[in-house]
Amino acid sequence: MTRTRFSLRRLLAAGLTVAATAAAALVGTAGPAAAATTPGIDVSHYQGSINWTSVRNAGIQFAFIKATEGTSYKDPNFNANYTNSYYAGVIRGAYHFARPNISSGATQANYLASNGGAWSADSRTLPAALDLEANPYSGGYCYGLTTSGMRSWVQDFLNTYRSRTGRYAVIYTTTSWWNQCTGSWTAPWANHPLWIARWSTSPGTLPAGAPFWSFWQYTSTGSVSGISGNVDRNYWNGDRTRLIALANNT
Repeated sequence: MTRTRFSLRRLLAAGLTVAATAAAALVGTAGPAAAATTPGIDVSHYQGSINWTSVRNAGIQFAFIKATEGTSYKDPNFNANYTNSYYAGVIRGAYHFARPNISSGATQANYLASNGGAWSADSRTLPAALDLEANPYSGGYCYGLTTSGMRSWVQDFLNTYRSRTGRYAVIYTTTSWWNQCTGSWTAPWANHPLWIARWSTSPGTLPAGAPFWSFWQYTSTGSVSGISGNVDRNYWNGDRTRLIALANNT
């Protein structure tokens, strides 16, 4: 969800890779027409000041809000967005932009949990999301890590976040990045909700081993009342009742 090197990320999320072929039929997917879906957004300081009452009145029911990046950056609009969305009736969760080449996964999970990514069973707080995507900085597409190194980093993050909060973190990624940088690792999907990024009319092929998607970011150029300019739009793969159940871990 970073806006750095936008063209690369757009290419990846659009699914313009070999993975997005007829082989998709071998992997379980679901779209808005296949089941009830719930509309949402994800935001950061790039959206500026947000009128969350207008956002909720426009039908948006959930939001992921950027909290942290790496080991020292906290989004300057996080506190306002996280508080104001809650009081507007939006189910919200924090997200962390991963920088696997600058510290351990545990360090970044602790940083997230201590800076907005904690959890409480209040019907409006989702488990936080780990944003894993192409490196927008120097250090290589996969942050200079081998596939085994990336698996270890991600597992370190996930284990630490669960230890801190009692929840399984959501994982945001693209199919191409995940399969290349983790070596088509399947283990996390047994417990961790998948938030797939693909700017298209369907979620397409899912990461290796993922049985279904929980969240789908389907465009980066959405429009929502209460937000100036473009905003990422998402679906939850279910109705609001099921989303509240995820929020409450029930």
